[in-house]
Amino acid sequence: MASAQDYLDYQAFSRQGLIDQLSSEYGEAFPVKDAEFAVDSLDVDWNEQAAKAAQDYLDYDSFSRQGLIDQLSSKYGDQFTVEQATYGVDQTGL
Repeated sequence: MASAQDYLDYQAFSRQGLIDQLSSEYGEAFPVKDAEFAVDSLDVDWNEQAAKAAQDYLDYDSFSRQGLIDQLSSKYGDQFTVEQATYGVDQTGL
C-alpha cells in the first residue's frame, strides 16, 4: 500500500494504471493480486486523478477535447474509464 500511495503522491494514475505500474516488471513487480489489494485499500478519488492527469497533459501539449478523453481512457494511455476521463477533461475547461 505504501508503494501505491507513493506513486499517487508523485503522479496521477487510474486504478488500472496504478495496478499495472505496481505489477509490472519495470515497476515494482508485485503480484497482480497484491497490487490490486493495495490499490483497492487506498481511499482514492479516481475522478480527481483523471482531472490531474488531464491538466498534466495540457501543461505540456495541445489536445482536442475528444483527443484528451481518448488519451485518458485508452488502454494504451492512462486507462481511466470514459466517465472518469470525461470528468477530468471537464475540470480543465476544455
